[in-house]
Amino acid sequence: MTSPHAPSSAGPAWPPRGQFLSTVGLFIFVVLAWSLNWVVMKLAVADVPPLWAVTIRTAMAVAVLLPALLATRQLALPPRGDWSIVLVIALFHMVAFAALMTAGLTLVPAGRAIVLGYTTPLWVAPAAFLILRERVTARQAAGIGLGMAGLLLLAGPGAIDWSSRPAVLGHALPVLAALCWSVSIIAIRAHRWTATPLQLLPWQCCIATVVLAALAFLVEGPPPMRIGTPALLALAYNGVIGTALGYWAMTVVNRRVPAATAALGVLVTPAVGIGLAAVILGEGPDLGLILSAAVIMAGVAIGQGPRAVPPPASRWED
Repeated sequence: MTSPHAPSSAGPAWPPRGQFLSTVGLFIFVVLAWSLNWVVMKLAVADVPPLWAVTIRTAMAVAVLLPALLATRQLALPPRGDWSIVLVIALFHMVAFAALMTAGLTLVPAGRAIVLGYTTPLWVAPAAFLILRERVTARQAAGIGLGMAGLLLLAGPGAIDWSSRPAVLGHALPVLAALCWSVSIIAIRAHRWTATPLQLLPWQCCIATVVLAALAFLVEGPPPMRIGTPALLALAYNGVIGTALGYWAMTVVNRRVPAATAALGVLVTPAVGIGLAAVILGEGPDLGLILSAAVIMAGVAIGQGPRAVPPPASRWED
């Protein structure tokens, strides 16, 4: 296995020209799917304990992925060299990020949890510079700075009641989730892939389901025996669209673009999520939340900047 410090092992800085549009399309899909994902999950946790909710949705993803890959003759055990990335994505993204975010949803409004959970670029870009030796441009540094300012507006000393344990925990859990997601993003960029993201996805989901089920049983007791129709539909959406298709699409994007770029782009998700939470959940307008999201979005615009012409690159097989 090549050193994680060698950017060449993680792929080119940008996908070839012919794949640029497909990368953008996958990015848009991820943003829309995950924006609705956490709004829908807010409905699910009203009826199902948070850890069991994540467990059930991940098990549903397994139920979709295994037969689909078997039918298309793509189902195979991960190669030995890919087991490390399978474990990292399963444990840090599918288990830690999802469980912490879902627990946070039980304590704070969905829009606020989404914004906090998608502060990932604040942690990814410095780590990518230190570990992957990916250059952080002046635009990206400015974007990260604005993102940090937006985070301070949202969770600063005057924004929440720091004497309230639920309020502090509700804000801390999504931020911790963002840190866990950043570990997954860095690992994806550093890993030298053998199988494709789609071939590895069902095994990631299987491992995540087992770990989540064990945690749920230890923390929340036996699984719920009855689940209402709204919660069941919410979990089905989360399992198929948010997990099975969303994780695959995001893994492909992470392989094709620099880590800091991928993380900055996904910050569009909170803005869309705030709007969906207002429409679907009836969450009233929160001026502080809107202002912080606007500052973060400004950071995204500055951090992305004009796209450079991609250099020649090797073939990608996703």
